[in-house]
Amino acid sequence: MPAASTTLRTLAVSVIALLTVTGCQALDDAGRAMGRSDIVNDLAARMDRALELTYSAEYQLPGGRSASFVQSQDPARSSYTWPGGKLTVTDEATTRCDTDGDRTVCTVEEPPAPNSKPSVVVFAEAELQGLVTPPMVMGRLTAAALDPDAVITERSSTVVGHHATCVDVRQNGESFTACVTGEGALGSFTGQVDGQPVELALSRYRDQVDGGAFDLPANADVVDRRTEGP
Repeated sequence: MPAASTTLRTLAVSVIALLTVTGCQALDDAGRAMGRSDIVNDLAARMDRALELTYSAEYQLPGGRSASFVQSQDPARSSYTWPGGKLTVTDEATTRCDTDGDRTVCTVEEPPAPNSKPSVVVFAEAELQGLVTPPMVMGRLTAAALDPDAVITERSSTVVGHHATCVDVRQNGESFTACVTGEGALGSFTGQVDGQPVELALSRYRDQVDGGAFDLPANADVVDRRTEGP
């Protein structure tokens, strides 16, 4: 089973087990009692399924900046592009590109282990850049669901034409709002990361990926650190 898929499912199962015992509940937008385990399980299942899809997602960031995530299958490949950088993971290499002014330098290293999911590496790097990822959202939602003082409200919405479920979480120091589309893509996030305000909103979603999405940026300087084969 893919590593990222296992992580999301484990989070959901753990929360369900704990909340079944405690009986914690939240309220939906109509005031109905909602089991927190139901909310966590539904969103985890969606994001879990999304790991097996081919799609491209473009995001709007504050200040007119943008980021994008693309993923394809057979072979499994993922890439995340953000202001000033790009990380691409394929079965041939892990490539990190950094842009400073007019110069872009791409460092090519060995691919992840065969049983690793490319999106795991990509999401981990994106989080280091201060970007929000599905695993990060899932982790925060899980923590909130286990906090008896947190208030979790679920509502339906639409994000760039796609049905989405949004969750408003109110708790001391960790309040945030996140939306997940029916396909399992992260639709939006408003909150804080490492004490800094962060906003991210899906601006375009397609169930296909452009052919050059995993190519190196044009005119990039390339440093290949892969070892030679036997």
